[in-house]
Amino acid sequence: MLCLGDLMIVLDTTIVNVALPSIRTDLGFTQTSLAWVVNIYLLTFGGFLLLAGRMGDLLGHRRVFLAGLAVFTTASLACGLASSPAFLLAGRAVQGLGGAVVSVVALSLIMTMFTEPAERAKAMGIIGFVMAGGGSIGVFLGGVLTNVLSWHWIFLVNIPIGALVITLCLMLLPASTTQAGAGCIDVASAGTVTAALMIAVYSITNANHVGWMSTATIGLLAIAATLLAVFLRIQAHSTAPLMPLALFRLRSVAAANIIAVLWASALFTGFFLSALYLQLVLGYHPLEVGLAFLPGNVIMGFCSLGVSEQLVLRYGTRAPMAIGLLLVAAGLAAFARGPVAGSFLADVLPAMILIGLGMGMSFNPILLTAMTEVAPSEAGLASGVVNTSFMMGGAVGLAVLASLAESHTSALTVTGLNLPAALTGGFHAAFLAAAVLAATAAALGIVLLRPSKRLPRHTAQASPAVGLVHQR
Repeated sequence: MLCLGDLMIVLDTTIVNVALPSIRTDLGFTQTSLAWVVNIYLLTFGGFLLLAGRMGDLLGHRRVFLAGLAVFTTASLACGLASSPAFLLAGRAVQGLGGAVVSVVALSLIMTMFTEPAERAKAMGIIGFVMAGGGSIGVFLGGVLTNVLSWHWIFLVNIPIGALVITLCLMLLPASTTQAGAGCIDVASAGTVTAALMIAVYSITNANHVGWMSTATIGLLAIAATLLAVFLRIQAHSTAPLMPLALFRLRSVAAANIIAVLWASALFTGFFLSALYLQLVLGYHPLEVGLAFLPGNVIMGFCSLGVSEQLVLRYGTRAPMAIGLLLVAAGLAAFARGPVAGSFLADVLPAMILIGLGMGMSFNPILLTAMTEVAPSEAGLASGVVNTSFMMGGAVGLAVLASLAESHTSALTVTGLNLPAALTGGFHAAFLAAAVLAATAAALGIVLLRPSKRLPRHTAQASPAVGLVHQR
C-alpha cells in the first residue's frame, strides 16, 4: 500500500508533463507561465516535506499518511475540474502539500521497518521500481487520456487510486507500526522557507519580461534571500528545529543533499523541455510523447529494482551514484544536439536510454547515502530533508533553465530564425546547462564522498550488507 501511495504521486508528476502543451492551449498559459503547472507543485511539495516528516514523527505515521492521501485525492478532483490557470495552479499547490505528506511518510515507514542494510537496499530498490513504473504508466496514460478524452482526466484518474490506497491502509496498516512522539510542529518555519522559494522562483521566471537587473527582480530576490536567512536563523536557535542544521555536519548527509539539488535541477528540466521539444518541434501527438518516454522509464525501473541494489551492495553508494549521474549528463547532452527535423531512433531514443540508465543507477544511492547514518527516531526528518533537496532543486533549476531556454529562443527569433529553429536553439542551451549540472553532481559525489570499504568476493557473498558502510 505504501508503494501504491508513492505510485499515485509519481503518476501525477509524469502524466502532467505529457499534457503540458494541451493545457497551455486550452487555458491560455504562456511558455514561461506553463512551467508553473510543474513548479507550484514542486514548491509546495518541497516546502512542506520537512513539516510533513516532522508531523509523521510526532503525530503517528499512519494517521498523517491517511490525511495526506485525502488531501492529495481531493486536490486532484479540483485540478480535474479546473477551467482557468489560477484554479489549476491553486489545485496543484494543494496537491503538492498532500503529495509531500504521502511521499515522506511512506519513505519514513520503509526506513524504520527495514533496519538491516540489505533489506533496506532491497526495499529502496522496490520503491525506485515503483517510481519508474509510475513514470512509465504516467507518460503512456497521459498520452492516451489527453488524446482520447482531455487533459482534465490526467488528474481525475487519481480519484479511484486515492480511494483504493486509503481503503487498503485502513484495512492493512496497523496503528501500532507507528508511534507518536513528543515535541512541537513548527508551521511558521515551513511557511517561511516555502514563501522564500516561491518568491525566488517567481522572480526568476518573470525576469525575462521585466529584466534581470530590474527593480522588481532584484527586490523580489532580496526578499527571498531575507526570508531564507530568517528561516536559517530560526533553525539555528530553535530548541525543536524543523531542520536541525547539525544534521549537515554528517559528511554523507551534506554531500547527498547537494547532489540531490543538482540531480533534480538537471532531470526536472530534462523532462519538462523534452516533452515540449517532442511536441512543439517534432510535432508529436501526446500519445506519441508518452510512447517516446516509455523506453527510458522501463529501463529506469529495471535498474532500480535489480541492478542498482546489487551495485550498492557490492560497491557502496559512491561509484553507482557517480556513474549514473554521468550517464544522465550524457543523455541530456544528446538532447542538446537534437535537430529540428530529428528522428526518434537517432535523436530521441539514445538520449532516453542514457537518462533511464542513469536515473535507475543514481536515485537509490543518493537516498541511501543521505539516510543510512540517521537514527530511526529521525527517519521522517531525514527523508524530509533529502526530498526537500530534490524538490527545491527541481523547482529552482527548472525555473532558471526554462527562463534560459525562453531567453535564448527570443534572441534567435529576433535574428530571423523561424519558430521551430528558435525553439530548438533555446532547448539546446537549457539541455546543455542541465548536462553540466548532472556532470557537476557526479564530480562532487566522487570528491565529497569517501569510497565504501570493499570486502573480498567470498565475504561479500556471505554478507550482502557489505556495500552499505557508513560514509562520514
